[in-house]
Amino acid sequence: MVLWVILLCTLVSSLLGGLYVLGVFRRRRPNEPPLDKGTIPWLGYLLEFRKDSSEFLKRMQRKHGDVFTVLIGGYYFTFVMDPFCFGSIVKESRSKLDFRTSATQLVVQVFGYKPTEATHSIVHASSTKHLMGDGLSVLTQATMENLRKVMFFNLSSGEEKRVWKEENLFHYCYNIVFRAGYLALYGTEPPRGASKEKAEEQDRLLSNQLFQEFRKYDRLFPRLAFALLPPKDKREAERLKRHFWNMLSVKKAWQKDNISAWISDQDQLLAENGVPEYMRDRFMFMLLWASQGNTGPTAFWLLLYLLKHPEALKAVRDEVEKVSRESRQEVKAGSPPVAITRDMLNQTPLLDSALEETLRLVAAPVLVRAVLEDTHLRTSSGTEVTLRKGDRVALFPHISVQMNPEIHKEPHKFKYDRFVNPDGTKKDFYRNGKKLKFVNMPWGAGVSTCPGRFFATAEMKLFVFLMLSHFDLELVNEEEEIPAIDISRWGFGTMQPVRDVRFRYRPRF
Repeated sequence: MVLWVILLCTLVSSLLGGLYVLGVFRRRRPNEPPLDKGTIPWLGYLLEFRKDSSEFLKRMQRKHGDVFTVLIGGYYFTFVMDPFCFGSIVKESRSKLDFRTSATQLVVQVFGYKPTEATHSIVHASSTKHLMGDGLSVLTQATMENLRKVMFFNLSSGEEKRVWKEENLFHYCYNIVFRAGYLALYGTEPPRGASKEKAEEQDRLLSNQLFQEFRKYDRLFPRLAFALLPPKDKREAERLKRHFWNMLSVKKAWQKDNISAWISDQDQLLAENGVPEYMRDRFMFMLLWASQGNTGPTAFWLLLYLLKHPEALKAVRDEVEKVSRESRQEVKAGSPPVAITRDMLNQTPLLDSALEETLRLVAAPVLVRAVLEDTHLRTSSGTEVTLRKGDRVALFPHISVQMNPEIHKEPHKFKYDRFVNPDGTKKDFYRNGKKLKFVNMPWGAGVSTCPGRFFATAEMKLFVFLMLSHFDLELVNEEEEIPAIDISRWGFGTMQPVRDVRFRYRPRF
């Protein structure tokens, strides 16, 4: 009899525990946001969120207001859509709202890298030193040299050589920017007794092969992050991981010439902190995706928007030509490619605005914090809401600010000068007469702001500067529509198009 009572109690406890995990007993407490668990236990709204995050969040906002809690795959996410609350969230101490919890889960899932306590401080310190200030000037110069290496190696001048070449625009932009950034960061092939030209040819060949494999992994990335890959794709993802762990291994990296201090310093510090070599190989792969996964796609959108808006193309081209002339590097027949410096990139307010506008339209990260203790949040309407310990709080700036018509008039239109005043200064933005601090958040915010944002911006500007300086550009089909975005990539940075666009280019002189 006693045995049956024990078994019955165990069964009831297991059942109640299972129901608790599934979220059956979750109830909204006083001052908490509206709670919507959906109809499927534990999964909640995972499938709908995964299918189209933007449309799902718009629907929840219409239903519940600017702050609401939803169940997604066993986690309760409180989405805050009120932009005046963003400052409180991104500035809150790590003891209450911690961004590392979700970030750690993601990097383990997609890169196989398990961060140590020292990882974040190492990345932050190295990025501050080498991706900003004087360090950024050095890396900008290296990127410039490698862009010229992959863009102009077969370029000849003269009227007979001014023939149109036709390419897929997305592939072209992503390929060139990725390869130049990779070579600038991870180093170049040493001559090893061969000529410099042979070594550069190897760089072009190997970087192109690496890009082809990177694109395979990039296509799998969203479903891999959600752990939704079918068996065949999961095996392919594991193969690609192993490939990159090998190709980017620290052993091979240290055999390269011109490896960036950003890469070498981080590896050295990780080694000093006891991180094993196999894990540092995985760290190298994570850095590659973090540094190159969004720059090429953003460069594509920027060039496409300029090609679709002739007045924007002319204004930005006139600006870069003016900067070149003032640096005594006017492009003409027989002249070498422009050597763009960081100082030159600081003199392009229209290009800056056009890039910012592009990011406003196509950058869509989800910013997530783990709630480590009950936290109170006051909305712009004066209402106080409580974020519950154990939940996640999330921001989706693409809807809240970037496409908000109360902040950006005609938000679906590309306006190259939206972010700049006539005198070249940055424009301020308001909502209901109150100035906003956060009006565009492609790089995140607060302690989780992308540490490589200045280098990424320099990469994209260098590429577009060179394209506008040295080539005539046009779409093969002048009536080409802007392609739709791939909605499976909501939340992972810059969106990608569902189809490519054909364009042609030729040397201008």
